Amino acid sequence: MNPSTHAPQVALPTIDTAFLEESLLQLMALPSPVGLTDGVVRYTAARLESIGIPYEITRRGAIRGLLRGRERRPARALVAHLDTLGAMVREIKQSGRLAIVPIGSWSSRFAEGGRLTIYTDHGQLRGSCLPLKSSGHAFGGEVDTQPSSWDHVEVRVDVPAHSAQELIDAGVHVGDWIAFDPQLEMAPGGYIVSRYLDDKAAVAALLAACKAVVDSGRVLPVDALALFTITEEVGSGASAALHGDIAEMVSLDIAISAPGQNTSEHAVTICLQDLSGPFDYHLTHKLIGLAQEHGIDYRRDVFKFYRSDSAAAVEAGNDIRTALIGFGADASHAHERTHRDALLALARLACAYMLSDPVARRDRTSMGSLEGFTEQLRPDEMQLPSTALPDPEVFLAPEGGDAPV
Repeated sequence: MNPSTHAPQVALPTIDTAFLEESLLQLMALPSPVGLTDGVVRYTAARLESIGIPYEITRRGAIRGLLRGRERRPARALVAHLDTLGAMVREIKQSGRLAIVPIGSWSSRFAEGGRLTIYTDHGQLRGSCLPLKSSGHAFGGEVDTQPSSWDHVEVRVDVPAHSAQELIDAGVHVGDWIAFDPQLEMAPGGYIVSRYLDDKAAVAALLAACKAVVDSGRVLPVDALALFTITEEVGSGASAALHGDIAEMVSLDIAISAPGQNTSEHAVTICLQDLSGPFDYHLTHKLIGLAQEHGIDYRRDVFKFYRSDSAAAVEAGNDIRTALIGFGADASHAHERTHRDALLALARLACAYMLSDPVARRDRTSMGSLEGFTEQLRPDEMQLPSTALPDPEVFLAPEGGDAPV
């Protein structure tokens, strides 16, 4: 968990902190709930172009940037997602308010009181998300006792509407997208508070890592793909942007700082397992070794209620090694908080990974012999049981006979 005290053989390129923070601010200015991501895709593609990284975009908008290495295979990928949580209009109520459903998995208690934008077919309208009973002067203690769920909140649109028809006349329809204001604040001490740090903070960190590598002029050992996906919050993730040469994939995402977790808001987290199961042993331990070698503050952790782009890639049938690294943050999928230290640690570890050798050269092909295959435990490291079990013939009597004395 603690950084190594000895210096690495080759220092990492310097992360451009100003570029990282500028990228985060600009990303936060672009609403991108799942399904409304064209703007943030265009921005990220332009950012890659400004760094000097060629890229391709899938039909729906996942981006695959290419940093060439000395060898094409085994290629590796680093992935962060551009999409965020949001909401959608479910019903236009006769009261002139809107019932909504979430996009992605998050609690309505964190939507309450939020300012938001409704994206209609022909424009945008502003509004607020409120509990059904929101005035203490009208409802008294019922404000505090009403349930907390998406069925118990509504959107008050900032137009003079007191009926469903008046909202329809204002341009609102069922199925309109809703984006909540991020409410970003960068405190002087380095704390960053906002909605949607998941995963725009990791996108900014990955862009900064790519810029550091390109600016350094150093040649990567193998091709590295910077992937930016658009549907992670609803589970489909990175599968569409992968190709057959990719043997390793590291997801960059939020890491959970909470009671019972080992994550810190001031460090990068290397996750060993999430809801989808354990990550690759060798790739994960390689990342731990890189953090130690380069003096990067890191934590190891396990997340019980968590999925990432890696899960979607493996479930889609990709035979690749996967790992998850993240910036430590408090209150995920709520009013999230991280620290500049965690973003820099994440960017530095991503940079170290791109500049390192692959886990196994054998991985350049999808199938092969045992030669070059990885090994977790050598025979001399495998411990046998220390207590020998008795022979059952000694203490079990044959059927119908007497037990041996």
